[in-house]
Amino acid sequence: MSELKCSDVVILDLVGRSQICDYMLIASGTSQRQMKSVGEAIDKLGKTQGSPAWRTDADTGTSWIVVDFVDVVAHLFEPTQRAFYDIEGLWTDAPRLAWRAAAATSR
Repeated sequence: MSELKCSDVVILDLVGRSQICDYMLIASGTSQRQMKSVGEAIDKLGKTQGSPAWRTDADTGTSWIVVDFVDVVAHLFEPTQRAFYDIEGLWTDAPRLAWRAAAATSR
C-alpha cells in the first residue's frame, strides 16, 4: 500500500475478539481518487490470491472505503474521517501486527 501512498497503516488482530472479522486493516489516504485506487488494488490482490472480496463499498465522493474479504476487512479513510470514526479506539485491546510494505520487503 505504500507504493499507492497510503499512510498510518494499522493491522488489528481481532481473532477471538470479534465476530465480524479476524483481521482489520486501517489506512489513511490522501484523496478520494487515491483511496479508490488503493481499494481497487486491494480487491485485485484478493482475486489474484484466490480470495475475491465479498463486498466493496467505494461509492464516488466517499471519504471511507471498505473492502470486505469476510476474515479480513480493509478500511481506507481520509484522515479527518478516520479521526472522527476512530475504529482503532474500539479495539484498544487488540494486538497490532507489524506492517511492512511489499516494495520495502522485496528489496
